[in-house]
Amino acid sequence: MILPQGAVVAVVDGEKLAMFHNTGHATEVELTAMDLPAVEPGTASRGHHSSGANPDNDTQAEDAFAGGVAALLNRKALEGKFDKLLVIAAPKTLGELRKHWHKVLQEKLVGEIAKDLAGQSTDQITRAIAAA
Repeated sequence: MILPQGAVVAVVDGEKLAMFHNTGHATEVELTAMDLPAVEPGTASRGHHSSGANPDNDTQAEDAFAGGVAALLNRKALEGKFDKLLVIAAPKTLGELRKHWHKVLQEKLVGEIAKDLAGQSTDQITRAIAAA
């Protein structure tokens, strides 16, 4: 994947968020970590409720975290804090994030990678971007 210089990369799972700037060139990605405010839990979309078929009580917490991340990214997009955004998220988290995207944020998305890389090194994230 070619990632524009200055693009923001958000790496998310159900519990963690890391954000980076691409300070390299489009074909030579170099990620620099960004400082982040705390993510306020958002609202989970409907459809994930604990039951006998889905006994994982953490599902709602993970979905609420994804909703909070979406709210944070939406706010940054609306404030003009970035022009290009790449989201790398665990597949389930990415699905939840998509339900909350604002139209302005959607216009700034340059790509999505459905892979759980939260907590991984910048080298591993950079390799995943190059392979996408």
